[in-house]
Amino acid sequence: MELVYRELGSSGMKVSSIGMGCVTFGREIDEESSFAVLDRARERGINLLDTAAAYANGASETTLGRWLSDRGCRDEITLATKVNGSLTREHILRTAEESLKRLRTDRIDLYQLHHWDDETPLEETLEALAELVAAGKIRNVGCSNWRAWQLAKALLLHSHGEGPAIQSAQPPYNLVQREIEADLLPLCADQSIGVIAYSPLAAGFLAGKYRRGENVPEGTRFDVIPGHQPIYFTDHGFATLDRLEAASRETGHSMVQLALAWALSQANVTSVLIGARSISQVEQAFDALKLTLSDDALALL
Repeated sequence: MELVYRELGSSGMKVSSIGMGCVTFGREIDEESSFAVLDRARERGINLLDTAAAYANGASETTLGRWLSDRGCRDEITLATKVNGSLTREHILRTAEESLKRLRTDRIDLYQLHHWDDETPLEETLEALAELVAAGKIRNVGCSNWRAWQLAKALLLHSHGEGPAIQSAQPPYNLVQREIEADLLPLCADQSIGVIAYSPLAAGFLAGKYRRGENVPEGTRFDVIPGHQPIYFTDHGFATLDRLEAASRETGHSMVQLALAWALSQANVTSVLIGARSISQVEQAFDALKLTLSDDALALL
């Protein structure tokens, strides 16, 4: 495999098959380290940068905005961010303006609804997004962490003339979390919706640092953010980890390389987001891109 550029939905935007998830900026690494990661990602051809208003209370957007301004590369980048919390018209319009200021730009290429909002009519949400599109402040709309029926509802409303078209979905997708294969992925393939997968290493669970029945190593992601534990510290999760470790022994490739290679090889995924705290973590994604998994390795995984 090699880095390729695919159209996101029917947006006309071409995004790199590896995208940079910017959640670590301002939360786990400082501005200098963030700039180094971004510079290397750009050198390697990554053009999709994904952040959110909620990441480090806006610090991720602020860091990214400074880098874009300092490097003068805004037109090279597909810039994606998200609105979190309430999806009322007032909140969406206000949050979009705040994101634009932090990102130091006049438009957002992909504005995503970070989570479903049970309290706000979807019609109101779509109307607000239509206003932002008409004003030129956002170019395209996506959703994140939505279920298939929620995306289907938005698509149905759009077909009846309500709001802009949803161009992409951003779900977690890795060897442990594969629920989207049952409904969301087929829906996206059928309706030409782009898929931006995140957490290919299952928040680091698939790196092999964690073992069934053992204490969580201090300072690791699952120690700092214990809310991840119930998602992955299950019989299914550890059984998956066992298979990944077996595949690593058989192939001679690291668990990280195999987990990333598996995610990057999925046919219905437009781009896979990687999070990085160092340049070496950017490089490991490209090392994984070079791998061709055998049928036996895929079957084991």
